[in-house]
Amino acid sequence: MDKISLEQRLERLYSRRTFGIKPGLGTIKALLAELGDPQEKFRAIHVAGTDGKGSVCAFLDGILRQTPVRTGLYTSPHLVRLNERFKIGGVEMADDALAALVEETEAACARLVARGLPEPTFFETTTAMCALWFAREKVPLAVVEVGMGGRLDATNAFVPATCVVTRIGIDHSRYLGSTLREIAREKAGIAKPGVPIVLGEMPDEAREEILARAREVGAPAVLAGDACAVRRVKSKVPGGLSVAVSTQEADYGRADLNLAAAYQLENAATAVAAAETFFRAVGLPLRPEFVAPGLAAATLPGRFQTLCDDPPTVLDGAHNPCAAEALADSLRARKFGNVRLVCGMCADKDNAGVLRALAPLVAKVWTVPLANPRGVSPETLAGFARGAGIREVRACGSVDEGLAAAKADAASASAPVVIAGSLFLAGEVLALRSARR
Repeated sequence: MDKISLEQRLERLYSRRTFGIKPGLGTIKALLAELGDPQEKFRAIHVAGTDGKGSVCAFLDGILRQTPVRTGLYTSPHLVRLNERFKIGGVEMADDALAALVEETEAACARLVARGLPEPTFFETTTAMCALWFAREKVPLAVVEVGMGGRLDATNAFVPATCVVTRIGIDHSRYLGSTLREIAREKAGIAKPGVPIVLGEMPDEAREEILARAREVGAPAVLAGDACAVRRVKSKVPGGLSVAVSTQEADYGRADLNLAAAYQLENAATAVAAAETFFRAVGLPLRPEFVAPGLAAATLPGRFQTLCDDPPTVLDGAHNPCAAEALADSLRARKFGNVRLVCGMCADKDNAGVLRALAPLVAKVWTVPLANPRGVSPETLAGFARGAGIREVRACGSVDEGLAAAKADAASASAPVVIAGSLFLAGEVLALRSARR
């Protein structure tokens, strides 16, 4: 299928963003039913959480890909291309398959609307596309990431074999609530009767809410921190992250991780505990040789990603205070100080909280605009940076301008560059980088 044809189809799909976010499962269930309920054709691990869910999904996908069967992965958001959201065996969906699925799913959406049902949103449509693709490709096992929240997220129309909730923090308050308990209650909405739920590390009040919901619906709960131990061992690569992994069931040995941030120890433990739980639930053996190679195979662009070494440049999608604190811990572990920060953020995020978390490590900031209507202006973001105690701040007219200025300044001072504040920013930086190759 030609490129123009794909672009035309994607234009229609992206126009569904104008319908906004409509929490609720009625429309997605109707759309899935219209497509023959493809979500019933595979067994899934359903992953929710505020921070770490993308990394946990990547680790779980890496482990599942070591098995003899084809496995799927559905994540969001994408950074550069929509295809990134859909993978089988670690390979992104091809353009021709994407175009065909958009056309078929759009036709199903039109039939629903003709019967008087609401227009499906962008995320509801891509979720249905994911289920249809996995079913058509006869994928028996898949990892599915929640888009936002859990209880009313489109992915909650699936009935998984295992649920996972990663670390909980304050984010998406407009939709999920303004306290940890309220947000945890929404995340806990993925719990289902008889389906085990694995909990990563999180604040006590968040854990209490999820455990209460698990008891209420009869979902066996597993605490990842009790089920799995992941400890750091000496890495063979400078700046690398190597770990030793063990559980009550097995010693999985050493894994050399591509995801090298300090916070990945927690995510790896959650993923291994979830993998053991999932394999028991689907009646398959989790062989020791699946785990360490699977963890090592995981990649996730935009999460503590090293872009270059001269000057040292790290790209991270941290966009809330909890994620920014984790990023700061990883920078300290790498002995990165005197940081030159390139920052772009959305207006609906806690801009001040993110910058306060990073401020002790930052010498200078270049604030940049996002190519997204939700982006905060560089001038406004510069005010938050100054409010966080960062004295040298410059508002830039473009991402390119901010990157060039930060890299030049970092090179002259033998300092690192960190790019953070939004996954939208991470996507723009990766797109610029790709265009220059």
